[in-house]
Amino acid sequence: MQRRNFIKATAVSLAFAAAGFASAPAIAADTIKVGILHSLSGTMAISETALKETALMTIEEINKAGGVMGKKLEPVVVDPASNWPLFAEKARQLISQDKVAVVFGCWTSVSRKSVNPVFKELNSLLFYPVQYEGEELEKNVFYTGAAPNQQAIPATEYLMSKDGGEAKRFVLLGTDYVYPRTTNKILRAFLKSKGVADADIMEDYTPFGHSDYQTIIAKIKKFASEGKKTAVISTINGDSNVPFYKELGNAGLKATDVPVVAFSVGEEELRGVDTKPLVGHLASWNYFMSLKNGENDKFIKMYKDWAKKQKLPNADKVVTNDPMEATYIGIHLWKQAVEKAKSTDTDKVIAAIGGLSMKAPSGFVAKMDEKNHHLHKPVFIGEVKADGQFNVVWKTPGPVKAAPWSPYIPGNDKKKDEPEGK
Repeated sequence: MQRRNFIKATAVSLAFAAAGFASAPAIAADTIKVGILHSLSGTMAISETALKETALMTIEEINKAGGVMGKKLEPVVVDPASNWPLFAEKARQLISQDKVAVVFGCWTSVSRKSVNPVFKELNSLLFYPVQYEGEELEKNVFYTGAAPNQQAIPATEYLMSKDGGEAKRFVLLGTDYVYPRTTNKILRAFLKSKGVADADIMEDYTPFGHSDYQTIIAKIKKFASEGKKTAVISTINGDSNVPFYKELGNAGLKATDVPVVAFSVGEEELRGVDTKPLVGHLASWNYFMSLKNGENDKFIKMYKDWAKKQKLPNADKVVTNDPMEATYIGIHLWKQAVEKAKSTDTDKVIAAIGGLSMKAPSGFVAKMDEKNHHLHKPVFIGEVKADGQFNVVWKTPGPVKAAPWSPYIPGNDKKKDEPEGK
């Protein structure tokens, strides 16, 4: 009888193998698939490749500690190649074909908006790890980067303060897509509420991959020469930051003359730039590698060890940055929610994750808001140092609750601080 059952089981296994399903049942039973959706080529690879590595490192850390509900996580990595429609195609592939339980990915808001309908239609989960413009609250998205009140508004207030140089005129300079344009719409309204005239605001945009900043830097110098203290607020994204900062240095535009505060430039983007002429220019984030605390020490060591093990390019010079920390937090909070829900089911995870928290590399507790799908995060403003790191010159006393709907946009006071359909 046992022999007959063995022969029958073997025949079934061979039939599965012939159909190409030999390993599928074992994988489905023993692992939980998770998707990683980041550009590993194209203009955004300079920023997104490190997030892919961070996700893989975090997955390995979780697997070494026993996995999730006793199962190992199995990463499925795809490359949407800085092609915004391809993000939606790859997201659909991850959910429908690869059967992932969750996706960690996207950088630009245009890539996130490209995939939003896919996650909604298929009722899957996206954890989005980068600062963005707000004005969105999706049931199927958790935003672990900053909303405008956790980055853009505090940075602008700092520039207007005595410590920040008391700027009176502002250049809003960005890459031409939704995040810079919407953020600058919010900042224009904010500056107007503070009495800044339209004539004292210059706004300019360049396409993705733009590399010639001579003309724009010349326009900034002319605008700054017209009397009042001027500051630049940069929402340039991707590899365009390298030629922008090089031209800034070539033009001798020092931070003492016209300070630049960036929202999409961190340690990773500055690795390819001579930062000596940029000393004193600013970035606003919720994390810097230079923060001194035990959690950050562990995070930095983990990533440096990972880089050496994986033989990443210039592994001895790798850095950590804000979206990497946000990726790390997002994966850990998803793990907590799955174990609390005892399920990877999307609706059960959504119901479980509100209020969950962890001690983050920032040194503060990062908590997922009970309702609005955003993290409570501290805000830091750092000055560029000669070594490409940042010296923190200002910070909030503690984590700040995100405001997805900016109070500076008319009609937002009527919008709910909770996704529809939740």
